[in-house]
Amino acid sequence: MPARTVHRLAAFSLVVLVGALAPMPRRIVVTGTVTDRGSGAAIAQAAVTVEGTTHGTLTDRSGRYRLAVAVDADTMLRLVVRRIGYRLDTADVRIPADADSVRADVALDQAAAHLEAVQVAAESAPVPHAPAQARAVLRGAIGGQRYAGSPLEALAPAPPYGTTGDEIDRTRRPDDTEAYAAIEDNPFLAARTNPLSTFSIDVDRASYANVRRFVVGGQRPPKDAVRIEELVNYFPYDYAEPGAEHPLAVTADVTRAPWHGEHLLLRVALRGRSVDMRSAPPSNLVFLIDVSGSMQTPNKLPLLKQAFRLLVEQLREDDHVAIVVYAGSAGLVLPSTPGSDKRTILDAIDRLEAGGSTAGGAGIRLAYAVAAQHHLAEGNNRVVLATDGDFNVGESSDAAMVRLVEERRKQGTFLTVLGFGMGNYKDSKLEQLADKGNGNYAYIDDLLEAKKVLVTEMGGTLVTIAKDVKLQLEFNPAQVAGYRLIGYENRLLRAEDFADDSKDAGELGAGHTVTALYELIPVGARDASRLRGTDSLRYQTAPRDVAAHGGE
Repeated sequence: MPARTVHRLAAFSLVVLVGALAPMPRRIVVTGTVTDRGSGAAIAQAAVTVEGTTHGTLTDRSGRYRLAVAVDADTMLRLVVRRIGYRLDTADVRIPADADSVRADVALDQAAAHLEAVQVAAESAPVPHAPAQARAVLRGAIGGQRYAGSPLEALAPAPPYGTTGDEIDRTRRPDDTEAYAAIEDNPFLAARTNPLSTFSIDVDRASYANVRRFVVGGQRPPKDAVRIEELVNYFPYDYAEPGAEHPLAVTADVTRAPWHGEHLLLRVALRGRSVDMRSAPPSNLVFLIDVSGSMQTPNKLPLLKQAFRLLVEQLREDDHVAIVVYAGSAGLVLPSTPGSDKRTILDAIDRLEAGGSTAGGAGIRLAYAVAAQHHLAEGNNRVVLATDGDFNVGESSDAAMVRLVEERRKQGTFLTVLGFGMGNYKDSKLEQLADKGNGNYAYIDDLLEAKKVLVTEMGGTLVTIAKDVKLQLEFNPAQVAGYRLIGYENRLLRAEDFADDSKDAGELGAGHTVTALYELIPVGARDASRLRGTDSLRYQTAPRDVAAHGGE
């Protein structure tokens, strides 16, 4: 018996010794600078990644980057460098056997659409705290041809002969199955017969990044992909912070409408209270990741993995993360793990591979079940769904999944949606799920956008400070003949919904700003008499005396 025991120990020791003597990968630091090939200027915020991996970084203001990677002796790395406005480029880097660092500088060529200048012709006083609101004429060159006018029109390829702008979607590739909900612009309403305007706020920004993807690719975006409120709200604004006793602050101001000399532009602005993420409530997160076959392309699962690596680096010790994946079926690949154990979480992300069909309904159900098991009564409970939205197996109807996320929302688990990819992108489904799940919706088209959403704006993405936020404006018909809300077409509410707490509305995240714009037709404007409904009611009283409300 003793001899047998010694034999087992010796065999075990031998295995350990052999493993220790096997060649191990070494860590190499790759540094360099990314510049504009034409001007030599440094390019900030360029994404530098190692091809075939999720390892990547962003250049600083001087265009410099530093990337630590594990390599074998005398090997070759391929760096992939991306930046909006530039063509993607790669650089092959040979690592000498005796080196612990190597330098690789990359020069990028500008994309075909190069803007030489922007001329702004302002017709009104500037709006405080915001970018200039004015007509812009852009001049530049595309493919050697001069243009002047709208950048979207200039970048859009000419449609086939006989094709109108409204028919442009039918000229796209046959395999293009992207889906967008129809948008009809809000009409002008007469203030006398429709004095109240009521709508839910919207802090989503997906439309801006998605439209940018089309423009950078030289395509005209589908008209229903353009949600104006999301384009306006994509940018940060220097609105006043709320007082300590309030979760949000509201401001409003009026200026002349840049596109119509007789009309006014009303801005209503909200700012949520900022939160120091170091002292924010702990988070119970479940990453719900689509690993179906449609996610194989570089701008889907590979980019998704890079994006989640950025988020993991921000986690604290009292945060917890679980990972659920779905393809032909759904499965738990990582149980709830403390944020301090980043190596375990990152290893689980690195192992993800795409293949199979898309059982989206089963994945969402499992993710919510895992979140419920670790529910934090005083914390942030959230499912983070990352997908191209192409659900095609099992419970995939919009209605069924909307009911599911609404039910879980009432139980305190919210839903954040991150969209990836193109060609089969289902924007309409993802937007609806995020709206009904008391969450937000972003489109990730590159690593820079991932950093913006998951690092710079992480508080607003993950921490909700106000739920069911609705706005209601009453217009004085003695001063305002008519008005129209610009954007928010799918967020309109009935006047009576404003005081009805059972009617769901948008959520405001920590530090988020929300901007709503109205175009106003003042009384006395030449087109005021054409407003429908101005004289259509018999029993309405005359407008109140202006003097009683002159300061409003």
